[in-house]
Amino acid sequence: MVQDKVRVAVVQAASIIMDREATTEKAVSLIHEAAEKGANLIIFPEAFIPGYPRGLSFGMKVGSRTEAGRKDWLRYWENSVPVPSETTDILGEAARKANAYLVIGVIERDQEFSAGTVYCTMLYFGPDGKILGKHRKLKPTGSERLIWGEGDGSTLPVIETPFGKMGGLICWENYMPLARTAMYAKGVELYIAPTADARDTWQSTIRHIALEGRCFVLSCNQFVTKDMYPTDLACYNDLASSPEEMSSGGSAIVGPLGEYIAEPVFGREDMLVADLDLRLIPYSRLDFDVVGHYARPDVFQLLVNEQEKRSVELSNGKEK
Repeated sequence: MVQDKVRVAVVQAASIIMDREATTEKAVSLIHEAAEKGANLIIFPEAFIPGYPRGLSFGMKVGSRTEAGRKDWLRYWENSVPVPSETTDILGEAARKANAYLVIGVIERDQEFSAGTVYCTMLYFGPDGKILGKHRKLKPTGSERLIWGEGDGSTLPVIETPFGKMGGLICWENYMPLARTAMYAKGVELYIAPTADARDTWQSTIRHIALEGRCFVLSCNQFVTKDMYPTDLACYNDLASSPEEMSSGGSAIVGPLGEYIAEPVFGREDMLVADLDLRLIPYSRLDFDVVGHYARPDVFQLLVNEQEKRSVELSNGKEK
């Protein structure tokens, strides 16, 4: 039976940058805090474990890489998160103790094909502590493409919960109209939008998505200052010209008519807690349902390839 109400917690917090174990420990503490506040669904930012490496170059220019950059890359890779692993077990146990759904951004180390590739991934845990699904960022933005692989259509889950369907996209994937439409077509009602974008224009984006999808949008970002970076990074001088406030936050919760349920928070770590009335979703769809009565499938059709990109098997040199 679908519940009419859900209490959500959006966690605006900083990673312990480049430190998987310490960041996981911080996440567990914040999950416990959210549970004490009665949250049924707990959201963390993009790339929370082991951090979003804003301002770092990893020694890369077009046509060249540096030894110092490789050292920072190795550190980032060593602190990435295999799925499953001891780290995901710890997060799952925290979700189980909280009796809550958990969505958290990690840098995932590929274990299936090449251990040298990492992905910007959103992990979903159930209140039983089990991993329910994952979404790998389809298109890393700008220089993110130098360090993260591209996801594929096999990781576009929408998770059934007692309070509706939950799914989402990461940061600027939300500027991909067809990716959003794929989420809407799967019936998403709680749209999760972790990000590293703290600009005012991001607020326009999440409010538009809420209006377009007639869904709740939970957007989660980090608040990060330069003094949070380890000073022993090989390319620490990359940060010399960076501002002291590296990411100001802007986490927010938006209702299905585009209004703020929780206003964006800037300039500090915080936890946004709100009670959502799921009846507002059908209430809002009287005059607009993007994949329902306002769609024109006779004119527009969307094809989503949900096959794993590298799942082709070879037999005697031929695809099968």
